[in-house]
Amino acid sequence: MRRRLSQLDLALEADISTRHLSFLETGRAQPSRDMLLHLAEQLDVPLRERNVLLVAAGCAPVFRERSLEDPALAAARTAIELVLAGHEPFPAIAVDRHWRLVAANEAVELLLRGVDQDLLQQPVNVLRVALHPNGLAPRTVNLAEWRAHLLARLRHQIELTADPELIKLLNEIQTYPVARSAKPPPAPPGAAIVLPFQLQTEHGIVSLISTVTVFGTPIDVTVAELALECFYPADTATADILQRAAAIRRDFRARSGTVRPADGRRLDRQ
Repeated sequence: MRRRLSQLDLALEADISTRHLSFLETGRAQPSRDMLLHLAEQLDVPLRERNVLLVAAGCAPVFRERSLEDPALAAARTAIELVLAGHEPFPAIAVDRHWRLVAANEAVELLLRGVDQDLLQQPVNVLRVALHPNGLAPRTVNLAEWRAHLLARLRHQIELTADPELIKLLNEIQTYPVARSAKPPPAPPGAAIVLPFQLQTEHGIVSLISTVTVFGTPIDVTVAELALECFYPADTATADILQRAAAIRRDFRARSGTVRPADGRRLDRQ
């Protein structure tokens, strides 16, 4: 129902007969493990929920869920670190399935200035920081549009997973007061095709567009649920601000003798 597919549609996608699919749905036929995984693949069921489906059918779960610190996930950690460090001086973050911050590069610090420290205690929830009245919301110039965008993403996740933690998060965020946004600055050149995130900073308004990257062929639940969001300047003024902020950080380290981490990032190990 959540996928809005009829029995016929799914049968065609899965290349099986509607009769066989009907028998599986009504319990007149017992699905094999391979058939369950095949149907789950066609329905784009997340790996965690595929395990639940297998267990409900009396099969052992297939997909492991490891801690991010597990040696087996070293390649995934390295990939995250390379992406975050390589994306500077532009902001980039990695989040888990509940929007908890897993890692962030140094450029994110500019965006978080002024956020209530209670919201930055571990585990940091990115959606809570973005939309809470003590977070980024008061400085988000196009708050109404950005809030609607984030809530739409969250609702889509809930449609796919029915995750009770995400439902709880949605209910919480919907109780936040919605302040009236300030008059937005002129729209950046890409605003006609991509919704920018416009935030007031101490250096001026930054307008950012973002891309979300996930691992392409995960077979581990933890890796499958990681998402990297990289922000790019939507105009030259934003690019200048981010470059200037990076130069200030470098100058501060040079004057204070602070050594930057080799990979230029923070990874919050789960």
